[in-house]
Amino acid sequence: MVDVPPGRVELSDRRTLRKWTVPLEPFRLGAHPVTQLLYTHITGHQPSTAQGDQLPVEGVSWRDAVQFCNALSSYHGLSLAYAFHADAEGVTWDMSADGYRLPTEAEWEHACRASTSGPRYGPLDEIAWYRENSSDQSHRVGGKRPNSWGLYDMLGNVWEWCWDLYDPEVYGSYRVLRGGGWFDEHWSCRASVRRRSHPTFRVEDVGFRVARSTVSERLCRES
Repeated sequence: MVDVPPGRVELSDRRTLRKWTVPLEPFRLGAHPVTQLLYTHITGHQPSTAQGDQLPVEGVSWRDAVQFCNALSSYHGLSLAYAFHADAEGVTWDMSADGYRLPTEAEWEHACRASTSGPRYGPLDEIAWYRENSSDQSHRVGGKRPNSWGLYDMLGNVWEWCWDLYDPEVYGSYRVLRGGGWFDEHWSCRASVRRRSHPTFRVEDVGFRVARSTVSERLCRES
């Protein structure tokens, strides 16, 4: 896990053309996407199409990802971030929990940019696996140059689930994906690009990384 400093990020909605600024407290974020080795160790399942312990886990739905976060929290004796309800898609987030969770999309973009203002935190071939250099497959996590905060694969390799709903007025329960993947063209591998998917869909270029709230962030949310 990497300590991500506080800051603020501007998000936008292409449909409504609305822009808004989100202030962020410090938090912790996985240095790279969750690997197949860790996912299998915690859940006993191996859902990925491509096989390799240090490859990012993929073929996991949003719901799989939040269930993994709770399982990893239980493994480490931490309080659970998520509660599940009878509705197949119903999940609530306990923001006071100290356990693992998905990042919000504001947290994800703030962490990806790492105080940079351009579309990427470095030359794309140096930082990301994408269609031009991936040979149409995922690669070991951490194989490209990290951003200045020590976060690897924020762009390329696999898309990453975030906590947020994409656009509930139009797409209902669809959740946000960020980062671009190994099959994407260069224009999809930018810090601001958003994609969406249904929370139960499993796709071979979609994975996730975990976050944790810091003590100061939890106290801020509780106050």
